[in-house]
Amino acid sequence: MSVLVDTSIWVKYFRNGNNLKRLDLLIDENLVVTNDLILAELLSFLKIRKQRKIVDLLNNVNKLPLRIKWDEIIDYQVKCLKKGVNGVGIPDLIIAQNAKQNDCEIYSTDKHFKLLKNIISIKITP
Repeated sequence: MSVLVDTSIWVKYFRNGNNLKRLDLLIDENLVVTNDLILAELLSFLKIRKQRKIVDLLNNVNKLPLRIKWDEIIDYQVKCLKKGVNGVGIPDLIIAQNAKQNDCEIYSTDKHFKLLKNIISIKITP
């Protein structure tokens, strides 16, 4: 099963000098995927810092196509609000939708995904 690695993990990975054994294992097993939203969150900062090798590596990660279904995003928001889960941003909902559409797990340190797990039935990598 592919694993959609969220921005929070990549930032931690780059900050800690590749010290995330779980991500290293996923990379070695070629299970990591990304999407344009996650890349948009990461690449501008990396380009400013002139991290060309990392930009090239991220651009070569398998990319899931984004097929945003706005009615579904609104439905997710309604479900969150009914459960008292406030503050989940549209980008997180889009990432969750993308993972669900492609039957992927999400690997993230963002607490919103843990909250979304039970609300919209997404898979989270432990």
